[in-house]
Amino acid sequence: MTGPVVSLRAVSRTFQVGPAPVAVIRDVSLDVERGDSVAIMGPSGSGKSTLMNLIGLLDRPTSGSVIIDSTDVARLSDDERSKLRGRRIGFVFQSYNLLARYSALENVQLPLVYAGVARRRRLHLAGQALEVVGMAHRVRHLPSQMSGGEQQRVAIARALVCAPPILLADEPTGALDSRTGSEIMELFSFLHRSGRTVIIITHDAGVAAKCRRTVRLQDGRIMPDLDAIEADMAAIAGAVA
Repeated sequence: MTGPVVSLRAVSRTFQVGPAPVAVIRDVSLDVERGDSVAIMGPSGSGKSTLMNLIGLLDRPTSGSVIIDSTDVARLSDDERSKLRGRRIGFVFQSYNLLARYSALENVQLPLVYAGVARRRRLHLAGQALEVVGMAHRVRHLPSQMSGGEQQRVAIARALVCAPPILLADEPTGALDSRTGSEIMELFSFLHRSGRTVIIITHDAGVAAKCRRTVRLQDGRIMPDLDAIEADMAAIAGAVA
């Protein structure tokens, strides 16, 4: 299948706050190619989390189209959207969102429980996912027995376990120290090289620099790519010379 794996066309999202509507995302158009690595970067209040929710099918746009793998999700029922999200998108969050009373293995297998996978098969797949992220030695440990970096690795394994082609991460290093954050970004780079599409929401320029492309968001709008503009101008200047 060719073409973008994620495509937004003139997407806006407005919330009603008191008597007045507030536009959080404004006329955003964006393509993410299959196998790309993209950072969506912006300050607090720029609309990053709202845009993530729209890409992740956790919210619906007020106007415009969100297309995942050539499917316009506006045409889908809530149940169809949920199934598409479960098959195509793996989520990683800043706060890990692991269940405190479940072991690493039990946390990772949860998406497979919801997908109706048989117990023996899901335990096998969960173990494989933990091995991929370097956590095979911690399968029986509870979140409270793991460091922040280890918990995030388990959360990434949970996002991988259904083999989604898209990984969508919201500030995945925000709760980690710089060294551990760098290790987590190296893991995302490895997963990208393995063929997955990686989209990371961040305010951190260091995190964005680890991605192949950076999309900057300001006041709900995508800002011009100044690096690309400068590269084009340099190329034109070289051709003229």
